[in-house]
Amino acid sequence: MDRSSLTRYAWISIAAAVATITLKSIAYILTGSVGLLSDAAESLVNLLGACIALAMLTIAARPPDEDHLFGHDKAEYFACGAEGVLILIAAVSIGLAAVNRLINPRPIEQACFGLAVSAVAALINFTVARTLLSAGKKNNSVTLEADGHHLMTDVWTSIGVIGGVAAVALTGWQSLDPVIALCVACYIVWTGFRLVRNSVLGLMDSALPEDECKEVTTVLDKYKSRGIQFHALRTRQSGARCFVSVHVLVPGAWTVQQGHELLEELEAEIRSAISYVTVFTHLEPLEDPVSGHDTGLDRIIK
Repeated sequence: MDRSSLTRYAWISIAAAVATITLKSIAYILTGSVGLLSDAAESLVNLLGACIALAMLTIAARPPDEDHLFGHDKAEYFACGAEGVLILIAAVSIGLAAVNRLINPRPIEQACFGLAVSAVAALINFTVARTLLSAGKKNNSVTLEADGHHLMTDVWTSIGVIGGVAAVALTGWQSLDPVIALCVACYIVWTGFRLVRNSVLGLMDSALPEDECKEVTTVLDKYKSRGIQFHALRTRQSGARCFVSVHVLVPGAWTVQQGHELLEELEAEIRSAISYVTVFTHLEPLEDPVSGHDTGLDRIIK
C-alpha cells in the first residue's frame, strides 16, 4: 500500500498554518487582544506540528528494509507526541501572557476589523481540519487525524476568543479578554495531553480498538463450528498498519495441505474484515498437550 501520497495533506496543513498565522497576527496588532495573541501562538504550533507531520509521514511511507522488517509505520506516533508537547508549551506561554494582561490591562482597539480577520482564519482552519480528518480516517493515518483534531481545536479556540473580544468591545470589561485566554490555555493543555497519551499508547503496542478486535473474533467464531479451535490471539496497532497473530488448532490427522488451505482462507477473511492488516497464524494439533504450552506471551517451559 503506497502511502507517500499522504504527504500532500501535510503540505495543505502547512499552507493553512502560514495563512492563519499571518491573519491572526494582523488581528492581534489591530486589536491588542491577548486572546487573539494566544490564538496566533497556537497557529504557530500548528505550523511546527504540520512540519513534523510531513517529516513523519515521509518516513512512515518508506517500505520495509533490513533494519525495519515490519515497516516504518510507527514514525507517525512521533508526530503525535511531538505535536502534543508543542501544544503544551504553547499553552504555558498563553497562560503567562494572559496573567500579565490581567495585571496590566490594555484596551482593545479596532475590534470589528480584528474579529473579521480572525473569523476568516478560523474558516480556513475548519476547511483544512475537515479535509485532514476525512483523509486520516479513510487512510487510517494517526498523524493526519491528530493534525486534523488539532486544527479543529484551533477552530473552537478561535470561536471562544472571538466571543471574548466581542464581549469586551460590548461591555468594556477588559478582564474578560485575559480570562478567556486562560480558558483557552486550559483547553489546549487537555488537547496536548490527549495527543501525547495517544502517542505513548501507540509506541507501547496497544491492542486494536474494540470494534476491530470483535471483527477478528467474529471471523474465528465461524470456524469453531467446524471443530477448529484457537488460542494466543494477539493484536497490536503500528501507525496505520495492524498486526494480528493467532494459533490455530486442527485435528492432528490433517495433512499439511489441509492445514495450509485453512490458514489461507482464515487469513483472507481477517484481511477483508480489517484494512491494512498483517496476519500471522501458527498451526497446531488439537490432540497434542504441548499445544497448550504457548497460550501466554512467554512459552511455558516443561
